[in-house]
Amino acid sequence: MATTAFLRKQTHFSEGITAGLSIAIGYMPVAITFGLLASDTGLTLSETVLMSIFVFAGAAQYISLSLIAAGTGVFEIIFTTFIVNIRHFLMSASLNEKVEEDSLWKKALYSFGITDETFSVASVKEGHVSAGYMFGLIFISYSSWVVFSGVGHLIGESLPETLQESMSVALYAMFIGLLVPSMKKQRKVVLLASAAAVIHSFIYLTGLMSTGWAIVVSTLLSAVLIELIYSKEERQNDQ
Repeated sequence: MATTAFLRKQTHFSEGITAGLSIAIGYMPVAITFGLLASDTGLTLSETVLMSIFVFAGAAQYISLSLIAAGTGVFEIIFTTFIVNIRHFLMSASLNEKVEEDSLWKKALYSFGITDETFSVASVKEGHVSAGYMFGLIFISYSSWVVFSGVGHLIGESLPETLQESMSVALYAMFIGLLVPSMKKQRKVVLLASAAAVIHSFIYLTGLMSTGWAIVVSTLLSAVLIELIYSKEERQNDQ
């Protein structure tokens, strides 16, 4: 009986790894780019790898690099990361309805590995999702992100100094590349990005607060402002 249960868990783990292979492959170039930019920002190899180990959140890590480069304080970086990743509460709550009942410590352990990609794969899987499947899915994705972050840093160290200095431009190009496709699909994203840019520019030019807090405040204010506008429009349409 115990052997059958063990084999079933192994099968679920293998299924998770298979399902996560596409994520792992997709993470490779993004993680390598993160490692390159981390090297250019001044992070050591160990700091780069440890960030990927303990944070495991692409957008938050990229934003952290820009904040570190700007000399932002630790608290602002942590708070900004929290705001960026607040959607994970919703993803975890949604996925909790789909996963099989299991020990709380197991759920807490694999919940760390929930990203946009792992959530998407797990949520579209037919039937319930086992802990073994989640561990397999996250293991292969997490390993790819951590390993190739280190590879990117090593590559960055071997690049000519002039090329390393020019890599800072890639950070802004990355953000633009993430933003533009969303702006094409939704007017709300255009308004949100525009509002955040205006508010941040005003705070920066007037010198009201540091760069880190300017990013945090402009993000929060623009999100609240646009949400209020859309909520008002929805109420008017309902009437």
